[in-house]
Amino acid sequence: MRDVAIVSYAQTPYQSSVSAQNEVEMLMPILSEAVEKSGIPRKEIGFTCSGSTDYLAGQSFSFVMAVDALGAWPPIRESHVEMDGAWALYESWVKIQTGEVDSALIFSFGRQSMGDLPSVLCLQLDPYVLQPLHPDGISLAALQARALLDAGKSSEREWAQIAVRSRADAKDNPDALVKGDADVDAFLAESCVASPLRPHTLPPVTDGAAAMVIAAGDLARRVSEKPVWIRGIDHRLDPHMPGVRDLTVSPSTAKATEKAGGAAGVEVAELHAPFAPQEVILRDAMGLGSDVKINPSGGPLAAHPMMVAGLARIGEAARQIWGGKAGRALAHATQGPCLQQNLVTILEAD
Repeated sequence: MRDVAIVSYAQTPYQSSVSAQNEVEMLMPILSEAVEKSGIPRKEIGFTCSGSTDYLAGQSFSFVMAVDALGAWPPIRESHVEMDGAWALYESWVKIQTGEVDSALIFSFGRQSMGDLPSVLCLQLDPYVLQPLHPDGISLAALQARALLDAGKSSEREWAQIAVRSRADAKDNPDALVKGDADVDAFLAESCVASPLRPHTLPPVTDGAAAMVIAAGDLARRVSEKPVWIRGIDHRLDPHMPGVRDLTVSPSTAKATEKAGGAAGVEVAELHAPFAPQEVILRDAMGLGSDVKINPSGGPLAAHPMMVAGLARIGEAARQIWGGKAGRALAHATQGPCLQQNLVTILEAD
């Protein structure tokens, strides 16, 4: 296997609505920043891959228009995944493993504010059984949360504590959207959105974009003083139908963690848990101990741009290593209803 490292990362300050810019205008600054920070001239980057979904933009082939942000010259080798940008990173990592290229630019973008995200996410469900019932994403997450409560594996107070911690940690993240001091009892006094989920357990509507450059061994060492090495990466999936699996566990996360190298020695974990109860499930699946710092960036409860939040977890974990706050970190991304598809990356300092 070829050694591959993250050599740069950039993201937009997350906002509840970016109405004054289109996707191209939103992407151009961070793409330029990521390329400049990487130390690799744009014309020498061997591959480009993006992650997004046309459903958020409300038009076909919106990802093709987003390529305009890269400029018309030089010509590029380009690909796209209809997934979170974390899966674009995985495709780029595989591309480097083949030996065809030595570097790749990854980016993702999403603007939730353009539509009703819970309803949009209904379109990913089984078209014959679930879609006609039109269960939105929040309702499905509520079923998962209720299963956790009924199994005695968590409590509403624990979820409120997760939300309080996330907002407090987000105060140190200039890009976070929801931050500040909060009170557990005040959270528990909120009315339910979909029982047992209250507003503090839900991710905020967020618009944003992120970009990253990765490079193979010698090139990474040459252009970066502190490359963040991808020591393991793997993704797995559970059955698509939520009704045929135990929603209180995540076998795909456990398997992906194992295949990526395991959580031993991890000091920081950035977990893509859009809903607070899901953090409990992910921690258990990965075997994370109490000594592991969870979501120091504030995590998805502080900002959750759809199709970007998974790549952002990897970027935020890399930032922890660049900042000297961790030597080994775990980053996780998810897609699909109730943690259906999961990707785990293990990152290390040189």
